[in-house]
Amino acid sequence: MKIKVLDSRINKTLLLVVTIITIGTVGYKLLSGYSFIDALYMTVITITTVGFGEVKPFTPEEKVFTIFLILTSISIFGYTVSSFSEYLVSGRLFEHFKHKKVEKQIENLKGHTIVCGYGRNGKQAILKLKNYNKDFVVVEKDKEMSQFLDSEGILNINGNATLDETLIRAGIEKAANLITALPSDANNLFVVLTASQLNSSCKVISRASNESSYSKLKIAGADNVIMPDKLGGDHMASLVTTPDVIEFVDRLTIEGETTANLEEIAVDDLPKKYLNKTILDLDLRKETGCTVIGYRNPDKDYIINPEADCILTEGSHLIVLGRPEQIIKLRDLF
Repeated sequence: MKIKVLDSRINKTLLLVVTIITIGTVGYKLLSGYSFIDALYMTVITITTVGFGEVKPFTPEEKVFTIFLILTSISIFGYTVSSFSEYLVSGRLFEHFKHKKVEKQIENLKGHTIVCGYGRNGKQAILKLKNYNKDFVVVEKDKEMSQFLDSEGILNINGNATLDETLIRAGIEKAANLITALPSDANNLFVVLTASQLNSSCKVISRASNESSYSKLKIAGADNVIMPDKLGGDHMASLVTTPDVIEFVDRLTIEGETTANLEEIAVDDLPKKYLNKTILDLDLRKETGCTVIGYRNPDKDYIINPEADCILTEGSHLIVLGRPEQIIKLRDLF
């Protein structure tokens, strides 16, 4: 809102300056019969009070008009100085330019992820995106938290994520994914609805606290709905029933110093020679040491531990397992 007020006052000041120049130029042309250049010259030296001489001696009418022009221009100049000083002292001018810089950075993004809410879940999402070098923009309503994100060099928008204009500022129209991790299920529902309307191809992932919200969020357009409390309880119970399995899975998904142990490969990103070939032809084990443990076909059906003769069709994905150094080799290769 402050940014809008600043833009409004700047535009108003510019409009007043243009108006007084126009009035002065037209006035001198009509009263004195000056050419356009002479009339503009007289207007500029009058409103700037530089003290140059007039083109020709003034008549009483021209003197009255000049007095009006000087008094009006002094008032406009005072308004301009007052407006600029106010925003300079309050820091809002700096905020304005910071806002413009962020807008420019977001304009250059395409296929990025928008994370709504920098709470516990939002922080975890951002950490994961950072580890995978994914572009993202955080939408945070709290002003102090937004300033903290600025200090950390994290691209963010300070605003209400439930509003269309905020998501548009965050680049929703060009975003590939949106994660809404707001504490309120109702607010998450608004974000999902808004995102689905602004970009129907954007993948939307929402947090939910109550089971009753799950179906509502799915109907609203969420591709995935995550219930952290439910997952946490299930995870703790699994540590009792199948502790070794859970600990092993945790080791696969927890980030190391450089990367994770699980990687997803889009078949479309592979060299064209592998399209419609088999997993055996790809020979990842020999090339990188990694093992293919999952396959997702274009219909989004998953095959666990696929056979070696599984065909790599267009639009499919491979889930690959490997140690950190093997995953790095895999990324370098493909």
